[in-house]
Amino acid sequence: MTDIVDPATRSRMMSGIRGKNTKPEVRLRRLLHAEGFRFRVHDKHLPGKPDIVLPKWKAAIQVHGCFWHRHEGCRFATTPATRQDFWEEKFAGNVARDRRNLELLQDAGWRTAIVWECAIRDGDFDQLLTILRKWIRNGDRSLELSQSGLPEMLRS
Repeated sequence: MTDIVDPATRSRMMSGIRGKNTKPEVRLRRLLHAEGFRFRVHDKHLPGKPDIVLPKWKAAIQVHGCFWHRHEGCRFATTPATRQDFWEEKFAGNVARDRRNLELLQDAGWRTAIVWECAIRDGDFDQLLTILRKWIRNGDRSLELSQSGLPEMLRS
């Protein structure tokens, strides 16, 4: 299958994709700040430079893009039709790096949360903030939030 745009256009499009300060990340930071939480961003002293670090709570939050970090079952986690071997290797590397960084953070005593892009893009912000606020304050070890549903800790 052939790409629908020429190589120069594709290169320009790909170079515009940011690794930090993405729209979902900035949106979540604004929501947390408005709730009174104070944090650091991309702390280079921690494994994987977590997107949001709340030192007071010893909590690190990663905001994962569903496409790049392969959110299983998500409609945004599509795979390009061209160069599938390249993409499979790229995605596998991303997932392995994410898993390794999460384990290193937890081994260092940090509590970790993953907030998927779809939870911020399509989600209910009041519900998202309620869940995050509870998690930050209650001391649970980990949390994963997506648009597809509530985590176990809040169901009932």
